[in-house]
Amino acid sequence: MPLALYLLAVAVFAMGTSEFMLAGLLPDIAADLGVTIATAGLLTSAFAVGMVVGAPLTAGLARRWPRRPALLGLLGLFLAAHVVGAATGDFTVLLATRVIAALANAGFLAVALTTAADLVPSGRKGRALAVLLGGTTVATIAGVPGGALLGTMFGWRAAFWAVALLCLPAALGIARGVPAGPGRQDAAPGLRRELTELRRPRLALALLLGALVNAATFGTFTFLDPIVTGVAALAPLWVPVVLVLFGLGSFAGVTVAGRLSDRRPAVVVLAGGPLLLGGWVALGLTAPHPVAVLVLAFTQGALSFGVGSTLVARVLYEAAGAPTMAGSYATAALNVGAAAGPVIAGATLTTSLGERGPVWAGGVLVAVVLLLALPFRRALGYGGRTAPHP
Repeated sequence: MPLALYLLAVAVFAMGTSEFMLAGLLPDIAADLGVTIATAGLLTSAFAVGMVVGAPLTAGLARRWPRRPALLGLLGLFLAAHVVGAATGDFTVLLATRVIAALANAGFLAVALTTAADLVPSGRKGRALAVLLGGTTVATIAGVPGGALLGTMFGWRAAFWAVALLCLPAALGIARGVPAGPGRQDAAPGLRRELTELRRPRLALALLLGALVNAATFGTFTFLDPIVTGVAALAPLWVPVVLVLFGLGSFAGVTVAGRLSDRRPAVVVLAGGPLLLGGWVALGLTAPHPVAVLVLAFTQGALSFGVGSTLVARVLYEAAGAPTMAGSYATAALNVGAAAGPVIAGATLTTSLGERGPVWAGGVLVAVVLLLALPFRRALGYGGRTAPHP
């Protein structure tokens, strides 16, 4: 894999840390800025909405820019948003910086996904995607707990400053490692032509399945705390342990799936999908047992990100006719799932399922994926077919 891919992954790590770190900072932010915790929670919603809207919008605006300036400009905007956010004492300003940071994050990831696909031979997009998404999984392992620790020791603003500082080596690496040329934009079709690719059933299927798997993943991930402390009756200190195990599993999942998703994507989905469904069912049944929760946190992280990253790789293959917008389609699908999953999972908490509701919701979402994937397994590259449409 080219060095430039790993340099892009450093930036994705910084952005992933920013996206997830608020889970441990909201009470401090609320107390410092004089708002309720529920109001502070709008910071998370604003970021998710910004990610969904920002991917196609920013990619569309930057589609004719050379890749290196586009990546550096979006990373610089992300850095500036965190500097302003760390310095402000006004909640409205902080909320605005989260929207701006999300727009920059979404645009960066969209351009980075397309860049990653261009940096490798046409049959290795899955492995390139695994390297890039490795930055996100490492953020769940080290970045998020690190941000929470900084917030505990030095206040929530320290976590924002740390993310801003992480952007500096990433920017230096991009400036030195990403090719300066325009990539494939100079020969790209018109924007309207690229947008019409969304009408293709195979691409629409890959987008839908990717969003559903991501919804199951983030819906359950968001509510692991009540499962650990409530159902399993573990001490609060075990919550970061479970989160780290989930992160380690997700890193293992994208790494292994990245080696298979280019040649045998249907095998990953149709073999990993039932295992993923079985894991959610097992967690729903065994959540009162701490050992089961610890083991399944790792395995479900691996299966969720393994299957999910394979489906996102299919988006890049199926959107070959939209070379400058393919990354934005994949980014939007990921974040539609990330935004919808916690809403769906949260709604189950007030039902008779209680704190295990998000786990069962995740299982239902994966079951829908399998019901859709089985009849259309050839569209997923069954039998090793990796080529997109003619």
